[in-house]
Amino acid sequence: MSDQHTTHQNFETRAIHAGNTADPLTGAVVPPIYQVSTYKQDGVGGLRGGYEYSRSANPTRTALEENLAALEGGRRGLAFASGLAAEDCLLRALLVPGDHVVIPNDAYGGTFRLFAKVASRWGVEWSVADTSDPAAVKAAITDRTKAIWVETPSNPLLGITDIAALADVARTSGVKLVVDNTFASPYLQQPLALGADVVVHSLTKYMGGHSDVVGGALVTADAELGEELAYHQNAMGAVAGPFDSWIVLRGIKTLAVRMDRHGENAAKVAEMLSRHSKVTHVLYPGLPEHPGHEVAAKQMRGYGGMVSFRVEGGEQAAVEVCNRAELFTLGESLGGVESLIEHPGLMTHASVAGSLLEVPADLVRLSVGIENADDLLADLRQALGD
Repeated sequence: MSDQHTTHQNFETRAIHAGNTADPLTGAVVPPIYQVSTYKQDGVGGLRGGYEYSRSANPTRTALEENLAALEGGRRGLAFASGLAAEDCLLRALLVPGDHVVIPNDAYGGTFRLFAKVASRWGVEWSVADTSDPAAVKAAITDRTKAIWVETPSNPLLGITDIAALADVARTSGVKLVVDNTFASPYLQQPLALGADVVVHSLTKYMGGHSDVVGGALVTADAELGEELAYHQNAMGAVAGPFDSWIVLRGIKTLAVRMDRHGENAAKVAEMLSRHSKVTHVLYPGLPEHPGHEVAAKQMRGYGGMVSFRVEGGEQAAVEVCNRAELFTLGESLGGVESLIEHPGLMTHASVAGSLLEVPADLVRLSVGIENADDLLADLRQALGD
């Protein structure tokens, strides 16, 4: 990265300054949006700053990629048009037909669809394991396994995986450990420091933070793997555009303060729900009774803004809770400043129906925003029928 001094600064400072070098022409403190497709060359092959075509590199995207690498403590960051575009690039860079991947028993529906409906047609095999159990993951590894895929916290059941423990399993087995860090963000969790090989993000969520951009990212600690990923990024072409990169950069500057507020509000929501007569189970790693609480406390700065819960009355009751919510907006996605509510089984995770990743029909997922907590609690109480 160009601002090497920022690697030694605290997270909040890096979030604001890494990659965000003042414009050398005007001194503008915010990097410009280089809304350009091609660049004038000073003679054949005489590139200015290495830029020739914006699929290959763009200064605004470079600023974001340097920022991402600094926040995750990696050697190389790469920005994509979506989280799934980042995942697809990673799979094609790591795997060839006949290879095998261990995937979690709780994961984003789009990730499962990518493995089950797309990568499998390309000859990639996969099997499911409970990634909170290192022994189960080790047992699922075959002589053709090339990667272990993890979400922690997971989507939508908020499961917790011990990243360091699985890094040991991956290392002794000679496979890569991939961690989707979307729910935690790099502010709350640093998978590379715990031994992961690659971090995946949907930048659409907490990194952008305002429900106004779609993007994805990969960050790796290994420079050689970073070069391989960059080759595939350019060859496949699903890159983040300059305006989208600029929007994500702007969102990241407030990531730390937003995540603190998300976590404070989510803790209050989880505590209220755990006492509600119509709620049968609350899934939030910040609760002491959560099975992954101790691991989360060990590897995370905080517990995040996602809360899931199950209600009495089954699927219909869960749907009615979603429909009655007013301040919590009924919608897919997560991580924005506004609170969202959804029914995973019928919305974000419909693609896992009938699989080992199928989610409970009575499950409701919340993305707790940064509004006043009392207003959020009041809305949930009325949505539950109080």
